[in-house]
Amino acid sequence: MATHNELGTKGEEIALDFLQKNNYKILEKNWRFKKAEVDIIALKKGILAVVEVKTRSSDYFGNPQDFVNQKKIQLLVEAINEYVISKNLDVEVRFDIIAILKNKDKFDIQHLKDAFLYF
Repeated sequence: MATHNELGTKGEEIALDFLQKNNYKILEKNWRFKKAEVDIIALKKGILAVVEVKTRSSDYFGNPQDFVNQKKIQLLVEAINEYVISKNLDVEVRFDIIAILKNKDKFDIQHLKDAFLYF
C-alpha cells in the first residue's frame, strides 16, 4: 500500500477512536453511494454527523481541511440525502471534517463541526 494510503487509513482509525471517545455512535465507515464515499457516519444526541477525514503529513501545502473542495461537498450531500431517505431517518444532519496533521510521532486532531457552512 502506498504511504499516503497508509496515512489515510491511519487517520480514519484515529478519527473513529476520537469520535467514540466523544460519545458518538458509529453507524457506517466508508459508506458508498454512486461516486461518493462517506468516511464516517455517526450519531450523537439525535444529530447525524457526516464526517470527512483529511490526514496530512505536513501543512506545507495547506491545512488538511483545505483539501475538501466543492465537488466533494456536493457528492457528500447527495450521498447523505440518499442515506437518510433509504434508512428512513428523522434526524438533523451535520457535516464535519476531522483534520489530522502528523507531527513527528504524534497526530494533532481538529474536529470542525458544521464545516461546510464556511465553504
